[in-house]
Amino acid sequence: MTDLFFEVADYYAKKLSDYGDTPQGVDWNGAESQVLRFEQLTRILPQSKDFSLNDLGCGYGALLNYLTERYRDFDYAGYDVSREMVEAARSRFSPRPNTELNFKPNHTFYVASEPLAIADYGIASGIFNVKMERSNLEWQSYVESAVDILHRTSRLGFAFNCLTSYSDADKMRDNLHYADPCFWFDRCKRYYSRQVTLLHDYGLYEFTILVRKTG
Repeated sequence: MTDLFFEVADYYAKKLSDYGDTPQGVDWNGAESQVLRFEQLTRILPQSKDFSLNDLGCGYGALLNYLTERYRDFDYAGYDVSREMVEAARSRFSPRPNTELNFKPNHTFYVASEPLAIADYGIASGIFNVKMERSNLEWQSYVESAVDILHRTSRLGFAFNCLTSYSDADKMRDNLHYADPCFWFDRCKRYYSRQVTLLHDYGLYEFTILVRKTG
């Protein structure tokens, strides 16, 4: 991994140590906003057929929890650069006698910065927000590379979210990255697919992009 990924891994390992496998442990404010984000991102998924999914920046596996409550049959692979996060996810979903965890869909977790195999869909939630001490130019380059990876490793479509550049100026923090939703809508239309949806109306200071490669 590059120095950037080691910095990210250290940042989230500290959050996990401080808050455990909770939304705060992956630097979200709480469970309600986390679910709201998942509702937007999973609009990319089909409602009535099986699918496979790569979760880039899976953290402790919160998205897998969300999916198992709403979908019956799917294959899930979670990837994170933080070894501590992956270990927490593996522990969270390890088989236990007489619990529903034994009935979870096929799932695996990997310490990696990108998927090891192509899936039907890819999702990245929250991994583009905390740029730490990196310059805006350097972080922008990282985000573009990561979205390219989502595109290359997703057969039918992918989704990601970013903090929005339309956030209130007095609430912006220097260590966070605020992306231009218009830039990302245009880039996804030009380079990935004609079927692009921009969601910017769900009450958070962020936006979600859905890229469908069919239909």
